[in-house]
Amino acid sequence: MSPMASSSSSNSILPVSVSPLDDGRQREKERLIKGDEKAFKGSSMTKRGAYAAISYMCCAVLLILFNKAALSSYNFPSANVITLFQMICSCSFLFALRHWRIISFTDGGSLTTSDVNATFVPLKTLMRTLPLALTYLLYMLVTMESVRGVNVPMYTTLRRTTVVFTMIMEYILAGQRYTRPIFGSVGLIVLGAFIAGARDLSFDFNGYAVVFAANFTTAIYLATISRIGKSSGLNSFGLMWCNGIICGPILLFWTFIRGDLGMTMNFPYLFSLGFLAVLLLSCILAFFLNYSIFLNTTLNSALTQTICGNLKDLFTIALGWIIFGGLPFDFFNVIGQCLGFVGSGLYAYYKLIGR
Repeated sequence: MSPMASSSSSNSILPVSVSPLDDGRQREKERLIKGDEKAFKGSSMTKRGAYAAISYMCCAVLLILFNKAALSSYNFPSANVITLFQMICSCSFLFALRHWRIISFTDGGSLTTSDVNATFVPLKTLMRTLPLALTYLLYMLVTMESVRGVNVPMYTTLRRTTVVFTMIMEYILAGQRYTRPIFGSVGLIVLGAFIAGARDLSFDFNGYAVVFAANFTTAIYLATISRIGKSSGLNSFGLMWCNGIICGPILLFWTFIRGDLGMTMNFPYLFSLGFLAVLLLSCILAFFLNYSIFLNTTLNSALTQTICGNLKDLFTIALGWIIFGGLPFDFFNVIGQCLGFVGSGLYAYYKLIGR
């Protein structure tokens, strides 16, 4: 919801193998490590990690609302096409930023190299990130479709159960174990989601099924970032670039054979200024959201990323309730929402104090 220059001007691709760092790169690395101090004394989360978490929550709230506006308010027929536009915009931003030497694609890379043609990663690196790219594509497609059939408050409520899927996937893929306070806070989140969902008068089985499928694909995607992203030699921008390069052609082919591109061309509001504004903002926010997801997951953890998604739900539910409606006031729904927020807050507290 997206390349780093070589340290040698003779190389036309990005180096990903470990090589001796020159003095400039070593100083940069030391500067980053020194600046990566804790959020406060005793915390297990760094300041950079906290900034990444906050940035993710802001982008996620706005993106959900703009996607909902495009798919529901304007009745845009294809979530896949919106995802394709987001990928194209993300790759375009990354190419321009790398060409202007504003960003790099590898950890500790130099921005002062004279090799301006070093804009692609090696094929070997692309193949190494293939599982991540495929899980990203699946995550994007299912998540975009899940917004359509459920009202915004219940969408955010059901999405909180992603924490369970994430914990399972992290245990399977990385052997990650969690403490009892973490399990307790996650239990509160899930309990609140079930209480709130039980009183949803607009219950739609297909809509709920797609949201739970989105939870599963999100868990796989975040766990894959945590496993592959930290060992690939690429930073968040590099991982986003690989995702776009691999997934873009696949998604373009898929939308073509499904007829989504034809439906888009016949969409009555395609050249409406309002719809174009919503689509543009959706693409820009998707770029920043994907970057903050990579940054938050690599600096913190996949479960922290998921809990951040729960914390931002307070604002998503409030704004979605006001703008889109679809969920009448109900005492049990409010109780379920409150339990979910308490669980998310407890997790954040335990994470900050290092438990």
